[in-house]
Amino acid sequence: MGAQQVGVRFSELYGSAPEGVWAAPGRVNLIGEHTDYNDGFVMPFALPHRATAAVSRRTDGVVRLHSADIDAGVTELHLDTLAPGTDATWTAYPAGVIWALREAGHAVTGADIHLSSTVPTGAGLSSSAAVEVVTALALNDLYELAVPGSQLARLCQRAENIYVGAPTGIMDQTASACCEPGHALFLDTRDLSQQQIPFDLAAAGLRLLVVDTQVTHAHSGGEYGKRRAGCERAASLLGVHALRDIPHTDLTPALSRLADEPELTRLVRHVVTENHRVERTVSLLRSGDPRAIGPILTEGHASLRDDFRVSCPELDLTVDTALTAGALGARMTGGGFGGSAIVLTPEPDVPLITKAVEEAFTAAGYKAPRVFEAVPSAGARRLG
Repeated sequence: MGAQQVGVRFSELYGSAPEGVWAAPGRVNLIGEHTDYNDGFVMPFALPHRATAAVSRRTDGVVRLHSADIDAGVTELHLDTLAPGTDATWTAYPAGVIWALREAGHAVTGADIHLSSTVPTGAGLSSSAAVEVVTALALNDLYELAVPGSQLARLCQRAENIYVGAPTGIMDQTASACCEPGHALFLDTRDLSQQQIPFDLAAAGLRLLVVDTQVTHAHSGGEYGKRRAGCERAASLLGVHALRDIPHTDLTPALSRLADEPELTRLVRHVVTENHRVERTVSLLRSGDPRAIGPILTEGHASLRDDFRVSCPELDLTVDTALTAGALGARMTGGGFGGSAIVLTPEPDVPLITKAVEEAFTAAGYKAPRVFEAVPSAGARRLG
């Protein structure tokens, strides 16, 4: 739904035109999975798929929320009743952002919000972060809060961690808030330093496909939380603040110290090698050799499948089929347990690989996947 359509629907719902319309994208993580909550490196880029919000201020302490994508009518909330754990529906995401802004001392006095999104839900493409960031950016502009994008991302993460109860890291919100078109974002999640890395696959005759397996996942589920808790325990046993602090060159001695903890050993091995994969990918892209990142993507999938154990049969089938059909590299992306995979391929092979994956899903009796090209796009912004 475009900006004009969102504005028209807002007027129908609330009886007046919105004060503005904003957009925030979903994201694909090129490399760097489950590293963000370990203070590590990530490398996402924004998708053209986005959440769009038409918003106006209120002064009476009331928040009215409506989604074009959920047939639930207008939900009315009161600012003085917003509290973590009180909402298990979609409204917890925008409401949590308002709660986080107010908890941080920002004088938000209410809002009317109409949301629409083209980011697939449950696909590992950060649909929730897009909703959070678009809400935060709209209120930041309307209330003239002057909060920079990186700090808005922190507040959105706080909303998802505490208000919603999903233990996500900072990557998704930062990608949605800060990515630039034609680039991947090299983000250090410890200090939030950012570098925009040129990522023009088309110029190299390449394409990056997203294969949405249609297997939904939820970050608030217990398995994601178990992985995070395991990483924190491993860091404590190794005497470091976070697994980020273990250099790749020190991996073997670190693992030897966890010989009696096989589950923790696997988690540590993934995080340390994944950080190294991000650094290798950055180096190759800077040197103008995007084809060479293919094997790194495939290495990342094997690590997520075998060490972190967050893949699923549909993701594994996608990766194996794409590689057999000629892809340069492929891996699951996102938190895992479903969601999407990415496939790096020469441009002429896109139809062949797409067909091979679709036929493999049919043969396995799986729901048909959704396949589309991932184009590095703009981060959050005002549309009108």
